Amino acid sequence: MIRLFAAVLVAMLVAAAPGRTQDRPAEPEDYRSGDYRSPVPATLAGARVLTTAEAETIWRDKSGVFIDVLPRAPKPANLPTGTVWRDKPRLDIPGSTWLPDTGYGKLAASTEDYLRQGLAHALAGNDATLLVIYCQENCWMSWNAAKRVLSYGYRNVAWYPDGTDGWERANLPLANAEPEPHADEAK
Repeated sequence: MIRLFAAVLVAMLVAAAPGRTQDRPAEPEDYRSGDYRSPVPATLAGARVLTTAEAETIWRDKSGVFIDVLPRAPKPANLPTGTVWRDKPRLDIPGSTWLPDTGYGKLAASTEDYLRQGLAHALAGNDATLLVIYCQENCWMSWNAAKRVLSYGYRNVAWYPDGTDGWERANLPLANAEPEPHADEAK
């Protein structure tokens, strides 16, 4: 009886598994421009989609450059004089370059320049290096950014859709991050 119950339970779990994939949206033709924290596609044309295990291997082998595109909360413009502003800490995959706000559907020209310059700096002149683009799980920012990086002509692009959420679930190390400065910011 227990074996029959176990077999039925396994069959139900197997039957339910394809439904999770079906819940994922299809790839849009253009960038996602709203509802950024929602289920993402299973694919990104032109990019390799990584599991956490694959991302970890690349990270440990140092065979790719990791680019975090999680947005950064702006300092409120109406803070009273003398108010101390502290950014929310960002924990990301150690060694990553954080290029915040580069995953929106539409980017200002200055943000596009920031992304291009950040990629060039991270790659240190070797455009053949694997770029691993990530953010958080169920976040279109990384999908948009990886698609945009492909549009710039980079061909060795991977998208890690589970991002820091998947990394943390796997008990992999995280490190405090500081965003890559904009060209007009003092370093």
